[in-house]
Formats: sequence, C-alpha cells, structure tokens
Amino acid sequence: MTAQTPPTRFAGEVRASAVLAAPLIAGHLSTGLIGFVDSAIAGHHGTATLAAVAVGTALFWLPMMVPMGTLMSLPPSVSQLDGAGRRDAIGPLFRQALWLALMLGLVLFAFLSFAGLALAPMGIAADVRPGAIAFLHGIRWGVPALTLYLAMRYLSDGLHWTLPTMLLGFGGLLVLVPLGYVLTFGLLGFPELGAGGLGIASAVMMWAQALAFATYLARARRFASLRLFAGFDPPRREPILALLRTGLPIGVTVAMEGGLFIVTALLIGRLGALPVAAHQIAINVASLCFMVPLGLAEATTVRVGHALGRGSAHGVRRAAFAGYVLALATQSLSAGLLLVGHDAVVALYTRDAAVAALAASLLLYAAAFQFPDGIQVLSAGALRGLRDTRVPMFLAALAYWGVGMPLGAGLGLWLGWGPKGMWIGLIAGLSVAALLLARRFLRASARLRGAAVTSGA
Repeated sequence: MTAQTPPTRFAGEVRASAVLAAPLIAGHLSTGLIGFVDSAIAGHHGTATLAAVAVGTALFWLPMMVPMGTLMSLPPSVSQLDGAGRRDAIGPLFRQALWLALMLGLVLFAFLSFAGLALAPMGIAADVRPGAIAFLHGIRWGVPALTLYLAMRYLSDGLHWTLPTMLLGFGGLLVLVPLGYVLTFGLLGFPELGAGGLGIASAVMMWAQALAFATYLARARRFASLRLFAGFDPPRREPILALLRTGLPIGVTVAMEGGLFIVTALLIGRLGALPVAAHQIAINVASLCFMVPLGLAEATTVRVGHALGRGSAHGVRRAAFAGYVLALATQSLSAGLLLVGHDAVVALYTRDAAVAALAASLLLYAAAFQFPDGIQVLSAGALRGLRDTRVPMFLAALAYWGVGMPLGAGLGLWLGWGPKGMWIGLIAGLSVAALLLARRFLRASARLRGAAVTSGA
C-alpha cells in the first residue's frame, strides 16, 4: 500500500496541474493566434507586407512588454484584498489601475508615433520601412485600449475568474480576421492598405475587446458588489506608485526575456525582405507552440505556491515535477509536429517558394529548442512559486544576453550565416537558461526538503 501512494499522489498532481493549466493555455493561444492571423494575411498579400508586419510587430511588442508586465502587479494586489476580506478596497484600487493603464498607454502611443524614425539607423532594409511605419501608425491608436483591457483582465484574473479573458481573446479574432483581410487587400470599396490595414484592424480589435470587457464588468452580477465603476476617482499618487513599485521590476524582466526574440527579428530585418519574412513565419509558429508550456508554467507557479504555503517540501517538488512531465509531453508533440509537418505549416502562411523554403528550414531549428524552451519557462514558473525571482532574472539575462544574443549576432551577421545563425543563438540562450533555472530550482527545493527533515516536519 505504501509503495502505491507516491505514484498515486503524483498522478493526481499531474491531473490537477493539467486541469488548472487548460484555461490558461487557451487564453494564451487566443493571443498567439492574433500574430498568426497578421502573419497569414500579410504573407498572402506579399513578401514585402509580411516583412513589414514582422518588423512592425517587433517594434510594437518590445516596448509593450513593459506596461504589460507593470500591470501584472494588479492580480496579486486584488487577490490579497479579496483573501483578507477587504473587497470594498478593490474598486478604488482598480480605478487607480485604470489611470495607470491609461498613462502607460499614452506614453507608448507617443513612442510608436516616432518609432519609425529609428528604422533607418537600425539598418532595416529600405523596402521594408514604409510598410512597417504604416503598421505602427495604425496599431498605435489601439494601445490605450490594450492597456485598459489588460487592467480589466488582470482584475478578473486576480479574482480567479479567467473565462472572460478567454472568450474575449477568441472574440477579438472574429473582428481581426475579416477586417484585417478587407483593409489589407482593399475589398468592399476600401483602399488597399497592406501592412497599414493590419495595424488599423488590430487597433479596432483592441477597442472592441476593451469596450466589451468594460461592459461585462459593469453589468456582471459577479462584480456588482465591488462597485468598480461606481464613481469618478482622480488619480492618486500613493496607490499608483505602489503598483509601479511592484510592477516595474516585473515589466523589466518580461521585456528582457521577450526582447531576445524581438531584437533577433530586428537584426534579421537588416538582411532584407525575404529573410525577415521567413523568420516571421517561423517565430510565429514557435510562439504558438510556446503558449502551451507558458500556461503550464503559470499553473505550476500556483501549485508550488500552494504546497509552500502548506509547508510541504515534498509537495513543492511533486508539483514542479508534475509540471516538468506535462511540459516534456507537450513539447514532444510540438517538436514532432515541426519535424514532420514543417512544410505543411509554412504553406498556411505564404505561396512564395523562396520564403517557404527558408521558413521551413527555420522550423527545424524551432523543433530543436522546444525542450529547452519548455524546461526554462517551467523552471521559472516553479521558482516564482517559491517567490524566488531576483536571482532568476539575472540568470535569464546571462543566458539570453550574455550567450544567446552575442552568439546569434556573431554567427548570423558577422559570419554571414543569416537567419539560421541567429536561430542557433536562440537555441543556445534557451538551453543555458533551462540548465541554470532548473539547477536553481532543484537546489532550492532540496534545501526546503532538508530543512523539513531537520525540523521533523
């Protein structure tokens, strides 16, 4: 009987983690599909359009990661108030978060208005710049809506209600797909706007999502007692600064991690339209694959945190190992898909034979980093469950910017290996991050177990 208990408990942990992760994965996939839609529509419009959207998307998301991460301070704040029985304080905090979101959105709007001036000094190919600028000038109008949407989303997530985020994420695609196609190709009497049309369509989608979420929060019985929109509160310094103190380090960390892929895209933009178009296809597919371990990592954070709160050192390791098992299983599937079906996947994006051939070859590199990518994000999630975030931030910086980026830039640009050299850098950076972060978690959890044995717990 005793011999059967650990496997039974572990199987239960795997099931619990999978159930918890499922809605998180679905929500992330809805976000990832927006990039797929943009890339697919742009790719069928032309190689230059796809390249412009690739560069424009990179310049949009690199600064966007800072306000996105900063607003991540809202879920734990809301959750703590809810757990402490101070639900009357959630509404005032939320209204201050809306002010913060609006300010961040306006700052980013101004940044995107002038970001196009940096394309030439960055060495972006001349034939890519006009479309990239048009995309940025279109999508910038949706940025304030996106930051407000994130504030509403994080409020709902902090109250353990993720269904609206999932539904509105997929609902946004119902706006983006037809509108993006019409504006890109110039149908139904609209002018053909190319990459700029996709930027405008994305902005319209963001406002539709924000208005829908605000309507839901105002009318849903679940949130009625919080009186979220009960009155007008002017911006107040202390609560906004408190959110910034908690959120800015998260924002910097998120930007540093995601920046590896975005800067890689910008560097490949120096090589011309064909390489950057192929890279955009491959990185979009890899990003969709990444949504699964990302959701598993968030679930692992919760499970590890719960075990730590119970004082169960064995539970901490069991929760993390369950996450590792699930991540390895899902990454095996994605790696197999990329190895076997890379040509079929690329065909969904483009009919250009040269772009398709290069993109298909890059997907083989993507298959190679599925396992280290899953392990590094899962390890980071487990460490967050232990409230260990500062040192992992520096370990990630070392892996991505001390190893991955220098190696990729050296091979891709200086030695002339092109996009394939840059992708070798991505593989190296992710592999080093996986090794360092997994090692840190194993050591930290072993110390917890040793302390529990010593204390007799």
